[in-house]
Amino acid sequence: MSKLFECIDGSFFPGESIFPNPKESSLFLPLGHHVDIYFPPCKRSRIAAPYLFSGEILEEKQPASIEVLPDECLFEIFRRLPGGEERSICACVSKRWLMLLSSIHGDEICIKKASQYLETEEKSTSSEAVEPLASNKEGEFVGSNGNKAEAEAEDQGTEGDGYLSRCLEGKKATDVRLAAIAVGNGYHGGLRKLSIRGSHSTRGVTSLGLRAIAHCCPSLRVLSLWNVSSVGDDGLYEIAKGCRLLEKLDLCQCPAISDKALLAIAKNCPNLKSLTIESCSNIGNGSLQAVGSCCPNLASVSIKKCPLVGDQGIAGLMTSASYLLTNLKLQALNISDVSLAVVGHYGKALTDLVLSGLENVSERGFWVMGNCQGLQKLRSFTVISCRGVTDLGLEALGKGCTNLKKCFLCKCAFLSDNGLVSFAKAAVSLEGLQLEECHSITQSGFFGVLVKSGQKLKALAISNCLGFKDLVYGFPLMTSCTSLRSLSICNCPGFGNVSLTMVGRLCPQLQHVNLNGLLQITDEGLLPLIENCEGSLTKVNLSSCLNLTDKAISAVAKLHGFTLEQLNLDGCKYVTDASLVAIAENCLLLSELDVSKCAITDLGIAALASAGQLNLQILSLSGCSFISDKSLPYLIELGQTLLGLNIQQCNAISGGMVDLLVDCLWRCDILS
Repeated sequence: MSKLFECIDGSFFPGESIFPNPKESSLFLPLGHHVDIYFPPCKRSRIAAPYLFSGEILEEKQPASIEVLPDECLFEIFRRLPGGEERSICACVSKRWLMLLSSIHGDEICIKKASQYLETEEKSTSSEAVEPLASNKEGEFVGSNGNKAEAEAEDQGTEGDGYLSRCLEGKKATDVRLAAIAVGNGYHGGLRKLSIRGSHSTRGVTSLGLRAIAHCCPSLRVLSLWNVSSVGDDGLYEIAKGCRLLEKLDLCQCPAISDKALLAIAKNCPNLKSLTIESCSNIGNGSLQAVGSCCPNLASVSIKKCPLVGDQGIAGLMTSASYLLTNLKLQALNISDVSLAVVGHYGKALTDLVLSGLENVSERGFWVMGNCQGLQKLRSFTVISCRGVTDLGLEALGKGCTNLKKCFLCKCAFLSDNGLVSFAKAAVSLEGLQLEECHSITQSGFFGVLVKSGQKLKALAISNCLGFKDLVYGFPLMTSCTSLRSLSICNCPGFGNVSLTMVGRLCPQLQHVNLNGLLQITDEGLLPLIENCEGSLTKVNLSSCLNLTDKAISAVAKLHGFTLEQLNLDGCKYVTDASLVAIAENCLLLSELDVSKCAITDLGIAALASAGQLNLQILSLSGCSFISDKSLPYLIELGQTLLGLNIQQCNAISGGMVDLLVDCLWRCDILS
């Protein structure tokens, strides 16, 4: 007990206990009525980590020495590692090490040659070396100590040129995964394409993740950010500084990115070739002119639903990139006739132009754009939901675009037959014309295009146009359109036998015919088209033509079977086994056949299997309720060449037959 007291100036004073905590002293000093010094009773303390009992005291366990190193020291160590393999191993230790490694810029790495002794030592101990990275079933990198570094999400393939491509989607898009991608790929040829679609709800991608990519992947060429609201100007600014070889930038639904970031891209990435901006509410006119003037290789620009982009931005872009820009898409923007006039005057290099949802553009804008004579190189023109497309404006475009090859017009409510015919006549190089939901177009405009287009039109497609009425018109004697090779008329309820018969007279050299959804046509209308076709039909689509019978289908097989490659009869409920017999006997080159929801039976399948010269690759029997298990040997015979078989909704086929088919046709994809 003398240790508990000390003498000062001859007096006794209680000294300090050897245990700072009175509770701990109770473990060794027995307490009772015979003890001179009293301590209040207390509960026994639990001794657990991080405390260790050593001698007479309890010591707190210190963390491993490597963990107490500050970030500055670890940074200096990491940047002196000899190679990418060693950095990848260190990235598996902890999240802290991973983020530190991802913050090292390529210019900050100290590259030193290892001595020959160390190389020899590494070779001799390679069998005992720790495996740097292994992939578990969740797609994560796992180190030898069990620590995980989150890795790439979905796309882990390579591009056609051999460069790496990575894609993160949804909840898998986090900063940690981006850091793992940066460290893992930055030292193996470099990441060339990165796509981020969506983000984790609570710990999604931020500017920190993009900073890791910028530091470790200077060879990045393509960057796509879709619906990443937490990435702001700082992240894209880091990309601009670190990835100066960037060629393609795609920004969609990124509200935190503004003109500041796009200006940095324009000034630091001179190789930029393609720029897509969609639903970015803070990107406006200021950055577009800089992009046009600072990027001498800029070839493609697409801008959609950006409320701050107006006439000034389009004018700045076009005037700066007049002789560079070849592809331009302007969709759902608050621009006026001024922008179209600028495009028509300065679009000297444009070859593809798309205008969609421009509500403030009038007839005057399209008329001026055509008369400016600046779109001499334009080859493809698409207009969707623009009220300014009228007869006058479209004719002016036809005259001004002398090299126009393809034109797609959709939802042009004020375009009439006269305007369409005038356009076809004025566009002297037009080869392909597609109309969709243009309800003011009738038979008069349709046949007028065939006649007035001369001998240049090769493809004509019309879909969902409700202005057709199958009436007998007193058309004058018309010349044939011998240049037309492809004709598609889909879901036009007024197009019937009379119109189809006239098409057969005007277009004798057809090769592709698509009549999907023409409910009014019968054998009476289709037979003249088939019989008058002097060319060799290779693709025929008659799906949902409910009134066709074996007579018309057999004629197709007999007259064009030696060239026919694809035949679609989906929904032709009056087509029976007789058509399959004609196909088996005459169609030597047929590779794709769709007889879904037709009235065929096992006998029809047997006829196909008995044709030794038939080499079908795709066969669809979906919804054929008369096909049963009896067709098993015939389908196995056909399966020698089949790559795809659809037997969905074939209720008479049992599950056992499906299992047998799967076992026998191992090289064929079967839908059941």
